[in-house]
Amino acid sequence: MKRVVITGMGVVSALGTDVATFWDNIKNGRSGAKAITRFDATKFKTQFAAQLPNDFSALQFLDRNEVKRNDLYTQYALIAAKQAIEDSGFDVSAMSPYDVGVIFGSAQGGMETFEQQVREYVATDHEPHFNPFFIPKTLVNMAAGLISIKYGFMGINFTTVTACASANTAIMDALNYIRWGKAKIIVTGGADAPITEASIGGYNALKALSTRNTDPQAASRPFDVERDGFVMGEGAGVLVLEEYEHAVQRGATIYAEISGAAMTGDAYHITATHPEGKGAIKAMELALLDAGLNHADVDYMNAHATSTPVGDISEAKAIHAAFSNNNARLSVSATKSMTGHLLGAAGAIEAIISVKAVTDNVVPPTINTTEFDPQLPHDLHIVTGSAIEKTVNVAMSNTFGFGGHNAVAVFKKI
Repeated sequence: MKRVVITGMGVVSALGTDVATFWDNIKNGRSGAKAITRFDATKFKTQFAAQLPNDFSALQFLDRNEVKRNDLYTQYALIAAKQAIEDSGFDVSAMSPYDVGVIFGSAQGGMETFEQQVREYVATDHEPHFNPFFIPKTLVNMAAGLISIKYGFMGINFTTVTACASANTAIMDALNYIRWGKAKIIVTGGADAPITEASIGGYNALKALSTRNTDPQAASRPFDVERDGFVMGEGAGVLVLEEYEHAVQRGATIYAEISGAAMTGDAYHITATHPEGKGAIKAMELALLDAGLNHADVDYMNAHATSTPVGDISEAKAIHAAFSNNNARLSVSATKSMTGHLLGAAGAIEAIISVKAVTDNVVPPTINTTEFDPQLPHDLHIVTGSAIEKTVNVAMSNTFGFGGHNAVAVFKKI
Protein backbone atom coordinates (compact mmCIF):
# COMPACT_ATOMS: atom_id res chain seq x y z
CA MET A 1 0.00 0.00 0.00
CA LYS A 2 1.33 3.42 -0.98
CA ARG A 3 2.42 5.76 1.80
CA VAL A 4 0.94 9.27 1.93
CA VAL A 5 2.57 12.38 3.37
CA ILE A 6 1.75 16.04 3.98
CA THR A 7 3.88 18.44 1.91
CA GLY A 8 1.92 21.69 2.20
CA MET A 9 -0.43 23.47 4.59
CA GLY A 10 -2.50 26.66 4.63
CA VAL A 11 -4.94 28.21 7.07
CA VAL A 12 -7.43 31.06 7.44
CA SER A 13 -8.84 31.59 10.91
CA ALA A 14 -9.50 34.08 13.68
CA LEU A 15 -6.03 33.24 15.00
CA GLY A 16 -4.17 33.93 11.78
CA THR A 17 -4.24 33.84 8.01
CA ASP A 18 -0.99 31.92 7.70
CA VAL A 19 0.25 28.75 9.38
CA ALA A 20 3.12 30.37 11.32
CA THR A 21 0.90 33.01 12.98
CA PHE A 22 -1.87 30.51 13.60
CA TRP A 23 0.45 27.98 15.24
CA ASP A 24 2.11 30.63 17.40
CA ASN A 25 -1.28 31.69 18.74
CA ILE A 26 -2.31 28.09 19.35
CA LYS A 27 0.90 27.25 21.21
CA ASN A 28 0.51 30.34 23.36
CA GLY A 29 -3.11 29.69 24.28
CA ARG A 30 -4.75 32.73 22.71
CA SER A 31 -8.47 32.96 22.03
CA GLY A 32 -9.93 34.23 18.77
CA ALA A 33 -13.38 34.97 20.22
CA LYS A 34 -14.75 38.52 20.17
CA ALA A 35 -17.95 40.48 19.59
CA ILE A 36 -19.56 39.86 16.19
CA THR A 37 -19.17 42.87 13.89
CA ARG A 38 -20.39 41.36 10.62
CA PHE A 39 -24.02 42.09 11.51
CA ASP A 40 -25.99 43.53 14.42
CA ALA A 41 -25.93 40.66 16.89
CA THR A 42 -27.51 42.48 19.82
CA LYS A 43 -30.87 40.78 19.26
CA PHE A 44 -29.32 37.29 19.48
CA LYS A 45 -28.70 35.23 22.59
CA THR A 46 -25.11 34.81 21.41
CA GLN A 47 -23.36 38.00 20.34
CA PHE A 48 -19.79 36.82 19.78
CA ALA A 49 -17.80 34.37 17.66
CA ALA A 50 -14.27 33.55 16.56
CA GLN A 51 -14.55 35.92 13.63
CA LEU A 52 -11.64 36.80 11.36
CA PRO A 53 -9.90 40.08 12.26
CA ASN A 54 -11.87 43.20 11.37
CA ASP A 55 -9.07 44.36 9.07
CA PHE A 56 -9.12 41.11 7.09
CA SER A 57 -9.77 41.62 3.39
CA ALA A 58 -9.86 38.82 0.85
CA LEU A 59 -8.51 41.35 -1.65
CA GLN A 60 -5.14 40.98 0.06
CA PHE A 61 -5.00 37.46 -1.38
CA LEU A 62 -7.46 37.22 -4.31
CA ASP A 63 -8.29 39.39 -7.30
CA ARG A 64 -11.44 41.49 -7.39
CA ASN A 65 -13.41 39.08 -9.58
CA GLU A 66 -12.64 36.13 -7.31
CA VAL A 67 -13.99 38.08 -4.36
CA LYS A 68 -17.04 39.38 -6.22
CA ARG A 69 -18.07 36.01 -7.62
CA ASN A 70 -17.52 33.82 -4.57
CA ASP A 71 -19.08 33.42 -1.16
CA LEU A 72 -16.88 33.95 1.88
CA TYR A 73 -16.47 30.21 2.45
CA THR A 74 -15.04 29.78 -1.06
CA GLN A 75 -12.81 32.81 -0.62
CA TYR A 76 -11.40 31.28 2.57
CA ALA A 77 -10.83 27.97 0.76
CA LEU A 78 -9.02 29.66 -2.14
CA ILE A 79 -6.77 31.64 0.21
CA ALA A 80 -5.80 28.62 2.31
CA ALA A 81 -5.32 26.52 -0.84
CA LYS A 82 -2.99 29.13 -2.31
CA GLN A 83 -0.83 28.97 0.82
CA ALA A 84 -0.76 25.17 0.88
CA ILE A 85 0.02 24.79 -2.81
CA GLU A 86 2.82 27.35 -2.65
CA ASP A 87 4.13 25.72 0.52
CA SER A 88 4.21 22.33 -1.18
CA GLY A 89 6.01 23.73 -4.20
CA PHE A 90 4.77 21.15 -6.71
CA ASP A 91 4.47 22.12 -10.36
CA VAL A 92 1.39 20.70 -12.05
CA SER A 93 2.84 21.56 -15.46
CA ALA A 94 5.64 19.08 -14.79
CA MET A 95 3.23 16.19 -14.32
CA SER A 96 -0.07 14.99 -15.71
CA PRO A 97 -2.87 17.31 -14.53
CA TYR A 98 -4.97 14.18 -14.04
CA ASP A 99 -2.59 13.13 -11.25
CA VAL A 100 -3.61 16.10 -9.09
CA GLY A 101 -7.05 16.16 -7.49
CA VAL A 102 -9.12 18.15 -5.00
CA ILE A 103 -11.28 16.62 -2.27
CA PHE A 104 -12.76 19.27 -0.04
CA GLY A 105 -15.24 19.47 2.82
CA SER A 106 -17.84 21.99 3.96
CA ALA A 107 -20.83 21.77 6.25
CA GLN A 108 -22.90 24.71 5.03
CA GLY A 109 -21.45 26.12 1.81
CA GLY A 110 -22.51 29.63 0.79
CA MET A 111 -24.78 30.45 3.72
CA GLU A 112 -24.08 34.20 3.68
CA THR A 113 -24.95 34.49 -0.01
CA PHE A 114 -28.13 32.47 0.45
CA GLU A 115 -29.30 34.68 3.31
CA GLN A 116 -28.53 37.89 1.48
CA GLN A 117 -30.26 36.86 -1.75
CA VAL A 118 -33.39 35.54 -0.04
CA ARG A 119 -33.61 38.69 2.09
CA GLU A 120 -33.47 40.83 -1.06
CA TYR A 121 -36.09 38.64 -2.74
CA VAL A 122 -38.51 38.97 0.19
CA ALA A 123 -38.05 42.75 0.24
CA THR A 124 -38.77 43.12 -3.48
CA ASP A 125 -42.30 44.02 -4.61
CA HIS A 126 -41.53 43.82 -8.32
CA GLU A 127 -40.12 41.11 -10.56
CA PRO A 128 -37.59 39.13 -8.48
CA HIS A 129 -33.99 39.71 -9.46
CA PHE A 130 -31.35 37.22 -8.39
CA ASN A 131 -27.64 37.65 -8.86
CA PRO A 132 -26.44 35.43 -11.74
CA PHE A 133 -23.79 34.05 -9.37
CA PHE A 134 -26.37 33.18 -6.70
CA ILE A 135 -26.39 29.44 -7.40
CA PRO A 136 -22.61 28.97 -7.94
CA LYS A 137 -21.88 31.02 -4.81
CA THR A 138 -24.10 28.88 -2.61
CA LEU A 139 -23.17 25.42 -3.92
CA VAL A 140 -21.28 23.43 -1.31
CA ASN A 141 -19.01 21.84 -3.94
CA MET A 142 -17.83 25.12 -5.42
CA ALA A 143 -14.66 25.45 -3.32
CA ALA A 144 -13.37 22.14 -4.69
CA GLY A 145 -14.35 23.10 -8.22
CA LEU A 146 -12.73 26.53 -8.12
CA ILE A 147 -9.46 25.30 -6.65
CA SER A 148 -9.17 22.85 -9.55
CA ILE A 149 -10.16 25.50 -12.12
CA LYS A 150 -7.70 28.07 -10.79
CA TYR A 151 -4.72 25.71 -10.81
CA GLY A 152 -5.60 23.32 -13.62
CA PHE A 153 -5.94 20.22 -11.45
CA MET A 154 -7.88 17.73 -13.59
CA GLY A 155 -7.82 14.68 -11.35
CA ILE A 156 -10.47 13.42 -8.97
CA ASN A 157 -12.62 16.25 -7.66
CA PHE A 158 -15.50 16.16 -5.19
CA THR A 159 -16.86 17.50 -1.92
CA THR A 160 -17.64 15.75 1.34
CA VAL A 161 -20.51 16.90 3.56
CA THR A 162 -20.64 15.23 6.96
CA ALA A 163 -21.40 18.28 9.10
CA CYS A 164 -18.52 18.97 11.51
CA ALA A 165 -16.66 15.87 10.32
CA SER A 166 -16.56 17.11 6.70
CA ALA A 167 -12.86 18.03 6.54
CA ASN A 168 -11.67 14.83 8.18
CA THR A 169 -13.87 12.87 5.79
CA ALA A 170 -12.22 14.70 2.88
CA ILE A 171 -8.76 14.03 4.29
CA MET A 172 -9.55 10.32 4.69
CA ASP A 173 -10.83 10.10 1.13
CA ALA A 174 -7.72 11.88 -0.17
CA LEU A 175 -5.52 9.45 1.75
CA ASN A 176 -7.28 6.46 0.24
CA TYR A 177 -7.38 7.70 -3.35
CA ILE A 178 -3.63 8.25 -3.26
CA ARG A 179 -3.11 4.84 -1.65
CA TRP A 180 -5.13 3.27 -4.46
CA GLY A 181 -2.95 4.93 -7.09
CA LYS A 182 -5.73 7.20 -8.35
CA ALA A 183 -3.69 10.38 -7.79
CA LYS A 184 -0.18 11.54 -6.94
CA ILE A 185 -1.28 14.68 -5.12
CA ILE A 186 -4.62 15.74 -3.64
CA VAL A 187 -5.41 19.17 -2.22
CA THR A 188 -7.77 18.58 0.68
CA GLY A 189 -9.31 20.20 3.76
CA GLY A 190 -12.41 22.19 4.51
CA ALA A 191 -13.96 25.65 4.72
CA ASP A 192 -17.00 27.28 6.27
CA ALA A 193 -18.22 30.84 6.84
CA PRO A 194 -21.06 30.35 9.35
CA ILE A 195 -20.96 33.68 11.20
CA THR A 196 -24.30 34.76 9.75
CA GLU A 197 -27.65 35.64 11.26
CA ALA A 198 -29.29 32.38 10.24
CA SER A 199 -26.42 30.25 11.53
CA ILE A 200 -26.13 32.03 14.88
CA GLY A 201 -29.92 32.08 15.27
CA GLY A 202 -30.25 28.45 14.25
CA TYR A 203 -27.59 27.19 16.62
CA ASN A 204 -29.07 29.35 19.38
CA ALA A 205 -32.38 27.60 18.77
CA LEU A 206 -30.59 24.27 19.28
CA LYS A 207 -29.10 25.66 22.52
CA ALA A 208 -25.69 24.68 21.13
CA LEU A 209 -23.86 28.01 21.46
CA SER A 210 -22.34 29.59 24.53
CA THR A 211 -24.12 32.75 25.67
CA ARG A 212 -21.22 34.09 27.76
CA ASN A 213 -21.50 37.51 26.09
CA THR A 214 -19.68 39.38 28.85
CA ASP A 215 -16.51 37.32 28.46
CA PRO A 216 -16.23 35.84 24.94
CA GLN A 217 -12.59 34.79 25.23
CA ALA A 218 -13.43 32.57 28.19
CA ALA A 219 -16.60 31.15 26.62
CA SER A 220 -15.18 28.01 24.99
CA ARG A 221 -14.14 25.86 27.96
CA PRO A 222 -14.07 22.18 26.95
CA PHE A 223 -14.42 19.66 29.79
CA ASP A 224 -15.01 22.48 32.30
CA VAL A 225 -17.86 22.18 34.78
CA GLU A 226 -19.20 25.61 33.70
CA ARG A 227 -19.17 25.05 29.92
CA ASP A 228 -22.42 26.14 28.26
CA GLY A 229 -21.94 25.55 24.54
CA PHE A 230 -19.53 26.12 21.69
CA VAL A 231 -18.19 29.30 20.12
CA MET A 232 -18.83 29.65 16.40
CA GLY A 233 -15.72 30.02 14.27
CA GLU A 234 -14.98 30.54 10.58
CA GLY A 235 -12.21 29.94 8.08
CA ALA A 236 -10.45 27.19 6.19
CA GLY A 237 -7.65 24.68 6.47
CA VAL A 238 -5.92 23.04 3.51
CA LEU A 239 -3.35 20.26 3.33
CA VAL A 240 -1.49 18.92 0.33
CA LEU A 241 -1.42 15.13 0.55
CA GLU A 242 1.14 13.44 -1.67
CA GLU A 243 2.32 9.95 -2.49
CA TYR A 244 5.53 9.46 -0.52
CA GLU A 245 7.80 8.32 -3.37
CA HIS A 246 6.61 11.17 -5.56
CA ALA A 247 7.37 13.68 -2.81
CA VAL A 248 10.85 12.22 -2.26
CA GLN A 249 11.67 12.21 -5.98
CA ARG A 250 10.89 15.89 -6.36
CA GLY A 251 12.70 16.85 -3.15
CA ALA A 252 9.63 18.11 -1.33
CA THR A 253 9.62 19.15 2.31
CA ILE A 254 7.66 16.46 4.16
CA TYR A 255 5.97 17.52 7.38
CA ALA A 256 4.51 14.21 8.50
CA GLU A 257 2.88 11.04 7.25
CA ILE A 258 -0.86 10.49 7.38
CA SER A 259 -0.84 6.83 8.25
CA GLY A 260 -4.49 6.01 8.83
CA ALA A 261 -8.08 7.19 9.06
CA ALA A 262 -11.54 5.76 9.64
CA MET A 263 -15.21 6.63 9.87
CA THR A 264 -18.20 5.21 11.71
CA GLY A 265 -21.80 6.22 12.36
CA ASP A 266 -23.45 6.54 15.76
CA ALA A 267 -26.93 5.57 14.50
CA TYR A 268 -28.24 7.30 17.60
CA HIS A 269 -29.50 10.93 17.31
CA ILE A 270 -29.60 13.81 14.84
CA THR A 271 -27.46 16.12 17.00
CA ALA A 272 -26.30 14.30 20.15
CA THR A 273 -23.36 11.93 20.23
CA HIS A 274 -23.83 8.46 21.65
CA PRO A 275 -23.65 8.86 25.46
CA GLU A 276 -21.07 6.09 25.78
CA GLY A 277 -19.24 7.07 22.60
CA LYS A 278 -19.66 3.69 20.93
CA GLY A 279 -19.19 4.97 17.39
CA ALA A 280 -16.28 7.19 18.41
CA ILE A 281 -14.51 4.30 20.13
CA LYS A 282 -14.81 2.14 17.02
CA ALA A 283 -13.62 4.97 14.73
CA MET A 284 -10.47 5.43 16.83
CA GLU A 285 -9.82 1.69 16.89
CA LEU A 286 -10.29 1.37 13.12
CA ALA A 287 -8.08 4.40 12.42
CA LEU A 288 -5.26 2.82 14.43
CA LEU A 289 -5.78 -0.50 12.66
CA ASP A 290 -5.64 1.30 9.31
CA ALA A 291 -2.42 3.01 10.41
CA GLY A 292 -0.84 -0.24 11.56
CA LEU A 293 -0.41 1.19 15.05
CA ASN A 294 -1.63 0.33 18.51
CA HIS A 295 -2.95 2.44 21.37
CA ALA A 296 0.42 2.72 23.08
CA ASP A 297 1.90 4.41 20.00
CA VAL A 298 -0.31 7.51 20.26
CA ASP A 299 1.25 10.46 22.08
CA TYR A 300 -1.28 13.22 21.43
CA MET A 301 -5.03 13.41 20.85
CA ASN A 302 -6.61 16.54 19.40
CA ALA A 303 -10.12 16.08 20.76
CA HIS A 304 -13.24 17.21 18.96
CA ALA A 305 -14.46 18.60 22.32
CA THR A 306 -16.55 21.64 21.47
CA SER A 307 -17.47 22.78 25.01
CA THR A 308 -20.99 21.34 24.97
CA PRO A 309 -22.38 19.68 28.10
CA VAL A 310 -23.16 16.30 26.49
CA GLY A 311 -20.56 16.01 23.73
CA ASP A 312 -17.45 16.58 25.84
CA ILE A 313 -18.34 13.86 28.34
CA SER A 314 -19.26 11.40 25.61
CA GLU A 315 -15.94 11.91 23.84
CA ALA A 316 -13.91 11.78 27.07
CA LYS A 317 -15.51 8.44 27.92
CA ALA A 318 -14.77 7.19 24.39
CA ILE A 319 -11.11 8.22 24.52
CA HIS A 320 -10.74 6.70 27.96
CA ALA A 321 -12.27 3.41 26.78
CA ALA A 322 -10.31 3.28 23.52
CA PHE A 323 -7.00 3.99 25.27
CA SER A 324 -7.66 2.07 28.47
CA ASN A 325 -4.05 0.83 28.57
CA ASN A 326 -2.50 4.14 27.53
CA ASN A 327 -4.39 6.90 29.37
CA ALA A 328 -1.42 7.70 31.63
CA ARG A 329 0.81 8.82 28.75
CA LEU A 330 -1.73 10.03 26.19
CA SER A 331 -1.96 13.83 26.19
CA VAL A 332 -5.32 15.31 25.16
CA SER A 333 -6.18 18.89 24.26
CA ALA A 334 -9.21 20.70 22.86
CA THR A 335 -8.04 23.50 20.61
CA LYS A 336 -11.55 24.72 19.82
CA SER A 337 -11.15 26.53 23.13
CA MET A 338 -9.03 28.95 21.06
CA THR A 339 -10.22 28.67 17.45
CA GLY A 340 -13.93 28.29 18.06
CA HIS A 341 -15.76 25.61 16.12
CA LEU A 342 -15.26 26.00 12.37
CA LEU A 343 -17.88 23.34 11.50
CA GLY A 344 -16.84 21.72 8.22
CA ALA A 345 -13.36 23.28 8.41
CA ALA A 346 -12.65 22.11 11.98
CA GLY A 347 -10.99 18.84 11.02
CA ALA A 348 -8.66 20.58 8.58
CA ILE A 349 -7.26 23.17 10.98
CA GLU A 350 -7.03 20.52 13.69
CA ALA A 351 -5.14 18.27 11.27
CA ILE A 352 -2.68 21.14 10.82
CA ILE A 353 -2.40 21.50 14.61
CA SER A 354 -1.79 17.75 14.89
CA VAL A 355 0.91 17.84 12.21
CA LYS A 356 2.61 20.79 13.92
CA ALA A 357 2.48 18.93 17.24
CA VAL A 358 4.34 16.09 15.53
CA THR A 359 6.93 18.29 13.82
CA ASP A 360 7.58 20.58 16.82
CA ASN A 361 7.08 18.11 19.70
CA VAL A 362 4.60 20.45 21.37
CA VAL A 363 1.16 19.62 22.78
CA PRO A 364 -1.02 22.74 22.65
CA PRO A 365 -3.24 23.61 25.60
CA THR A 366 -6.93 23.58 26.33
CA ILE A 367 -7.60 27.09 27.60
CA ASN A 368 -10.34 28.33 29.98
CA THR A 369 -10.74 24.93 31.64
CA THR A 370 -10.27 25.64 35.34
CA GLU A 371 -12.43 22.99 37.02
CA PHE A 372 -12.95 19.63 35.39
CA ASP A 373 -16.47 18.26 35.14
CA PRO A 374 -16.68 15.54 37.82
CA GLN A 375 -18.14 13.16 35.21
CA LEU A 376 -14.78 13.04 33.40
CA PRO A 377 -12.64 9.91 33.75
CA HIS A 378 -10.19 10.83 36.50
CA ASP A 379 -7.04 9.52 34.83
CA LEU A 380 -7.47 11.17 31.40
CA HIS A 381 -4.52 13.54 30.89
CA ILE A 382 -6.08 16.74 29.51
CA VAL A 383 -3.49 19.47 28.95
CA THR A 384 -4.80 22.78 30.30
CA GLY A 385 -3.44 26.27 30.75
CA SER A 386 -0.17 26.14 28.81
CA ALA A 387 1.39 24.03 26.08
CA ILE A 388 3.79 21.29 27.07
CA GLU A 389 6.93 20.05 25.35
CA LYS A 390 6.73 16.34 24.68
CA THR A 391 7.99 13.96 22.00
CA VAL A 392 5.02 13.47 19.70
CA ASN A 393 5.63 10.62 17.27
CA VAL A 394 1.94 9.97 16.62
CA ALA A 395 -1.03 12.31 16.84
CA MET A 396 -4.70 11.51 16.39
CA SER A 397 -7.45 13.99 15.48
CA ASN A 398 -11.14 13.38 16.24
CA THR A 399 -14.09 15.03 14.52
CA PHE A 400 -17.77 14.25 15.06
CA GLY A 401 -20.73 15.68 13.14
CA PHE A 402 -24.47 16.10 13.50
CA GLY A 403 -26.14 13.01 12.10
CA GLY A 404 -23.72 10.75 13.98
CA HIS A 405 -20.69 11.03 11.68
CA ASN A 406 -17.37 10.09 13.33
CA ALA A 407 -14.13 10.69 11.42
CA VAL A 408 -10.64 10.13 12.84
CA ALA A 409 -7.22 10.73 11.25
CA VAL A 410 -3.76 9.60 12.42
CA PHE A 411 -0.50 11.47 11.73
CA LYS A 412 3.05 10.36 12.53
CA LYS A 413 6.64 11.43 12.19
CA ILE A 414 8.18 10.52 8.89
